[in-house]
Amino acid sequence: MIVRSESYLIKEHDLPPVVFHSLRHTSVTYKLKLNGGDIKAVQGDSGHSQINMVTDVYSHIIDDDRRKNAELFEQAFYERKNLDPSMHANVAGKTVELPTNVDAELLAKVLSNPEMAALLSTLAKSLESK
Repeated sequence: MIVRSESYLIKEHDLPPVVFHSLRHTSVTYKLKLNGGDIKAVQGDSGHSQINMVTDVYSHIIDDDRRKNAELFEQAFYERKNLDPSMHANVAGKTVELPTNVDAELLAKVLSNPEMAALLSTLAKSLESK
């Protein structure tokens, strides 16, 4: 049995050096983005004993979401966009048949994030054009 070190595999495949903590940091970052900033849930998943560890280290992610909320508020208040209460009912009324292997609840959570919804919409449009 041949055992190769991490550094050998990194050099052999021209990969950037990654340490375990980088993977953990990436995981926490994506969890915060995907769940819309649910700090308490991420704290539990990541094993941080103090919630301020998550807020201090990952505040840049939370700030992005706060900035997006401020932009949406400005559009609604100053430009009077998305003020029709029935627009939410129309969105809720749309149904799509999902393949049996798709988790509908997870998909709904992902699509509730405007950035993820835009990304998936762009991806879908690019696949349609092929």
